Amino acid sequence: MRAIISAFGKDKIGILNDISSYCARYSANVIDVNQTIIEDYFAMFMIVDIDKLNIDFCKFIDEMNALGEIKNLKIHVMHEEIFNMMHKI
Repeated sequence: MRAIISAFGKDKIGILNDISSYCARYSANVIDVNQTIIEDYFAMFMIVDIDKLNIDFCKFIDEMNALGEIKNLKIHVMHEEIFNMMHKI
């Protein structure tokens, strides 16, 4: 099973490190990441494998949201199946 993590906010050093460190803490393996900086703004999409997640998925979402609040970012986590259904034509 996989999840999609998106993050947006004012660019600053260490955003990717902070998010990937939380993933490692909860055994979510980063499979792919794409990030860009548009002027002063950071935007990222990350695909993570959640098969070995050591925390309930809903709690993982809460932890990532809390990280976003601490870092002044908007971090959103969604199960890949839901993401795909939302973007199906």
